[in-house]
This record gives sequence, structure tokens and C-alpha cells, in this order.
Amino acid sequence: MLLHFTKMHGLGNDFMVVDLITQRARLREEQICQLADRRFGVGFDQLLVVEPPRDPDMDFRYRIFNADGSEVENCGNGARCFARFVHDQRLTHKHEIQVETAGGPLTLVVREDKQVTVNMGIPRFAPAALPFEAEVDQPLHQLDVEGTIYPISTVSMGNPHAVLRVNDIDSAPVEQLGPRIEHHPRFPRRVNVGFMQRLSAHEIRLRVHERGSGETLACGTGACAAVACGIRQGFLQSPVTVHLRGGTLQIDWPHAEAPLLMTGPAERVYDGRIVLA
Repeated sequence: MLLHFTKMHGLGNDFMVVDLITQRARLREEQICQLADRRFGVGFDQLLVVEPPRDPDMDFRYRIFNADGSEVENCGNGARCFARFVHDQRLTHKHEIQVETAGGPLTLVVREDKQVTVNMGIPRFAPAALPFEAEVDQPLHQLDVEGTIYPISTVSMGNPHAVLRVNDIDSAPVEQLGPRIEHHPRFPRRVNVGFMQRLSAHEIRLRVHERGSGETLACGTGACAAVACGIRQGFLQSPVTVHLRGGTLQIDWPHAEAPLLMTGPAERVYDGRIVLA
């Protein structure tokens, strides 16, 4: 079967985007893993799939698969690429696009400067929203990782996040600690792990270990999660500029009852075709 796809990236977080509105395919988990392989496949952090909506009030259904083939609820950088893709491919002429995801509905706005703003909804801190095993909701939880206690904040941005504040992200143990927290038994569905360095009340640096993919150059929902947790704890104020290894995002969360807005770029790299076995 011949599959048409587009390679895109948001701040270096790269995606294979597949339109399953104008073509038909059923991608198995093992096929996704093969496609994700950077030596023998297309190579990507996540696969994004465009499908017709099930909800008549939505424009599209947006599905996200990690490099290990697992389906996840949300991806902020992917959402921006999704918006640019359906707009550039003329699957819609709307600049404001409503999409359904496994983590809930999203509103995507393609701006005149080609930047995309994503309405990420209101951050959810209740442990059950991630899920996270904790008796009460609180700004910081003590997590025992192989005998060492780490203070973490937790939040759902449509997908689960744990955020640690560090003095310097360049020396943060992302490769060692990220997988241990991702697979910690208190996170039954695993978790994305952010390592945040505060520069000022309106600026942070961030590295993110994404569940199922490892560290990526950028993570949109991770940026949203870090800012939401920092504002909740009182050491950040909206708007916040987030510097990731792949580039910069702008996050706006004016108050606790307002939706959080993420703005950043989305770039097409190339279009391709591949034969699926």
C-alpha cells in the first residue's frame, strides 16, 4: 500500500503527518515503530493522523502516536503542525479550527504570520486527571525515586505531566531521571517529565522527557505544564517565554479560570510517499 505523508516539525519536535481523509490506511503498532526508526524508516517523535470527526461540531479528529506505537492524548507542538497541515493542504479554509482529541477538544488558530495559537484549555491539577496516585491535590508532591525524594508538581494538559524545578537544565539528569519518573508506579499511565529552570517571573528554560519517545527538542504540552505549575506556585507570572532546545514558545495563562494559550511556529519539511508492508 502506498502512503502519502508530510514531514513537519515544531521547534525541532518532528512529526510524520498522515491524511486519512483523502486516503485510506490502517496503521498497526509495529508499522508505526518501523516508520519512526530514524535509520530504516521516516523517523519522527510522533505520528499525527488526520481523520474525519466523530463529533459533528468538530472539524477534524486529531490522533497522536508515539515512536513506540502507543497512542497518547495530546501533543502541543503536534497540534500546531496539525493546524498548518490541514490549512496548507486545503482540507479546510478556516483559520480557527476545532479538533477532537483523546484528551478533549482543542481550538487551533492559524495566524497571518503563520504562527499557530492553540487553546489548550484549563490546566487540571487533580491527581485523578493524570492519573497520579496521591491522597490530595497540592502544588508539590514528594516522589520517592529509588530512595531519593524529589519535589514534583503534576498537571494534566490533556496528557499527564510531572515538573521538577532545577538550577541548571544543562546539568539536569534528564536521561537518567526522566525514564525513572515516566515509569514510576504512582503514574499508572506513565508521565511526561519536565525539567524547568526559572530565569525570571516571565521566562524559563525547559527540557522534557516525553513518555514513549525520550527527550525531544521541544514539547508544547510540556511548556504549558511547566508554566501552569510555576504560576500556581507563585514564582511565574503570565505571559511566560519558554526556551526549549529547539526554539521558543509563548504561553499565556491570565488566571486560573481562563484557558491556557500556546503560540509558536510549525514548519513543513517535505512531502513523501512510502510503501507499507
